[in-house]
Amino acid sequence: MKNSVYGLILRLVSYGINTGLIEKEDIIYTQNRLLSLFHMDEPDDNCTCLTADNEDTLEEILSGLLDYAYEKGIIPENTVTYRDLFDVKLMASLVKRPSEVIREFWQNYSVSPKLATDSYYKFSCDTDYIRRYRIKKDLKWKTSTEYGDIDITVNLSKPEKDPKAIAAAKLQKQSGYPKCLLCKENEGYAGRVNHPARDNHRIIPLTIDGDNWFMQYSPYVYYNEHCIVFNGEHTPMVINDSTFRKLFDFISQFPHYIIGSNADLPIVGGSILTHEHFQGGRYSFALNRAEVERKFIVNGFDDVECGIVKWPMSVVRLTGKNKDSIISLSSYILKSWRAYTDADVGIFAETDGEIHNTITPIAFTKDGKFVIDLVLRNNITSEEHPLGVFHPHANLHHIKKENIGLIEVMGLAVLPSRLKDEMAILKDAILNHKDVSEIPKISKHSEWVNEFVSQYDEINENNVDSIIQNEIGKVFLNVLLDAGVFKRTPEGQKAFDKFIKTL
Repeated sequence: MKNSVYGLILRLVSYGINTGLIEKEDIIYTQNRLLSLFHMDEPDDNCTCLTADNEDTLEEILSGLLDYAYEKGIIPENTVTYRDLFDVKLMASLVKRPSEVIREFWQNYSVSPKLATDSYYKFSCDTDYIRRYRIKKDLKWKTSTEYGDIDITVNLSKPEKDPKAIAAAKLQKQSGYPKCLLCKENEGYAGRVNHPARDNHRIIPLTIDGDNWFMQYSPYVYYNEHCIVFNGEHTPMVINDSTFRKLFDFISQFPHYIIGSNADLPIVGGSILTHEHFQGGRYSFALNRAEVERKFIVNGFDDVECGIVKWPMSVVRLTGKNKDSIISLSSYILKSWRAYTDADVGIFAETDGEIHNTITPIAFTKDGKFVIDLVLRNNITSEEHPLGVFHPHANLHHIKKENIGLIEVMGLAVLPSRLKDEMAILKDAILNHKDVSEIPKISKHSEWVNEFVSQYDEINENNVDSIIQNEIGKVFLNVLLDAGVFKRTPEGQKAFDKFIKTL
């Protein structure tokens, strides 16, 4: 029974019961929905015993069902893309309607905001919208720096597109529905080869600064309870006065979370600038833990504590009990920074009509006070740095070339999956004294490897992994230093103070 298709269906139904996704009264209904997906008119054996299956066995159950679906021609290709499109349909058979999920969320919220998010996060995991078995494969470690312990992750949970899916996507009729991956219309969407399935996706409506917004969790969970809060309308990212009101409105409703926004300009913004959204969650980032290294006062805002944070990037921190004062001062600093130019340190507010200055804001509560970190950003380019002057420079691209968005700004590196294999090849090359420049897959790392290997008295099987991880962490620190508009040098900090005095 265990390995028959009906046996696997029954195990999936049992998983639904054991995780609380369905009730015992739903067993026959759920079984019949699953049978229909496999074009079966009736069970193929007589066993009706429920099992003890839980999250530890979900991957095994789905894998067996997907293998059967491919064998029977129910899915056209045995690739990650087509398997993901179908297994979401399977899980959708266990998922409640949006109205039920919303009602439960707000019932829990009436007890406490934490209970509401705890339950909703578990639900998002149990429904396999967050694929726990993939998240566990991500590589994670911490690197100690003078700015605190920064988080390094190598993302393995986001599957790469397979060639057949890419080819099929090119042939597929272009669709503008949903307009992007963040739109509310993704809820319950079946997906296609060029858009992920969201049958098992449920979102929570919120009122943020008087407007209709929604909350969901990221399916890739770069950190604990990684949530996305997005505008109900498909409207571009923008950092303005209302941004600060929205951020503080959210943490007033969910004080156990932090919330932040990517900047609103290319290069220094996130990957999706076409839809206004924030990212938050229940996690203490290195930036949140960093201390203010020097304080300052802004006239007219006596109830706000102001300071420059000891951080590789350029961060102004505002703290106080009056969130309206903090919001007003944040708006004033944003306006001042938008117009600020200091040619001596390469900062230009605009060139040829193109605006360069913006802010990455992060709001949270600490010790009963409201806090906002304003990270100063500038996206100017030059001949020497065509991808951005305040962007990872070319010597760091072998590790990180992508935009430095909100998550990286806070001290969590999201590094490409290619690094897993490259780290294994590097380990072998270092231990066996191979010439890295002669190995095509890792030759781009040769200069870096030669530099750090010479700094260690001995590298052996026992310490090589930690050394490679630590050196990658150091590269990410340099990435953040490159992204800082005021450098961590006496001259750079003097220029930072010069800007502060304009306030």
